[in-house]
Amino acid sequence: MKNIFKLFLSSIAALMIMFSNAQSDSIRIGTEGAYPPWNSKDASGNLIGFEVELAKELCAIMKHDCTIVEQDWDGMIPGLIMRKFDAIMAGMSITDERLKTINFSRGYADEVASLGVMKGSSLEGMDTPESINLSKGNSKVLKTLTAALAGKTVGVQTATIHQNFLESGDVGKINIRTYKTQDEVNLDLVAGRIDVALAAAVAFTDYAEKSGKPVVLVGPTFAGGAFGNGVGVGIRKDDTKLLKDFNRAIKTASKKGIISKLAIKHFGFDASM
Repeated sequence: MKNIFKLFLSSIAALMIMFSNAQSDSIRIGTEGAYPPWNSKDASGNLIGFEVELAKELCAIMKHDCTIVEQDWDGMIPGLIMRKFDAIMAGMSITDERLKTINFSRGYADEVASLGVMKGSSLEGMDTPESINLSKGNSKVLKTLTAALAGKTVGVQTATIHQNFLESGDVGKINIRTYKTQDEVNLDLVAGRIDVALAAAVAFTDYAEKSGKPVVLVGPTFAGGAFGNGVGVGIRKDDTKLLKDFNRAIKTASKKGIISKLAIKHFGFDASM
């Protein structure tokens, strides 16, 4: 009888381990679904875009059963902390400020930022370099931008690195109008309710191409400093195994050219890191 009972307990323990392993191999990835071409939705409401396809590739490499879920941008990090999902893939740049709260995988793509205006804007032809890295000091360029943006209303998506930069004082005290999504920024720019907007450069070029609206990039592209060090997978501080899994998968996907191929497909250039 004792042996039967021990066998019963052993069977239960084995089942619990199997269940635990199955659960650990099943993860949920949060994305916004409103930041094309990084992530968006098609006409049927299905999540699509660079990060949606990349997430599926990484999950296949990790051999994880993944579900991709939609989450409003301003609730992305709180949702991760509250365990609504296990990872973030939403065009989220790796910044020192965010690293205080969550961990990031190695970067999988660069996200240079740019100012966008309607064609014919007085800001076209701004005399600046093509690109600047804020980690290296660019006082002359920032003075040019400060003068150019004086009196202008600048639109930006809330809770982003772009808003942080505009509020940093690096380009003076300007009129900032915040929006819940990048789509709302684009619509108000086209409608003339704002003079200029700041976002990922590819967010403007993608919108212009798909909508046919004459939105153009002006000034330099921005990187470094408040703009972070590329885009990575956001993961809770205590999920160290998942962090290692993603790092290995990103390294493999990079070596196999998967990330480059997807970046060229969605961005029109190789934005992989």
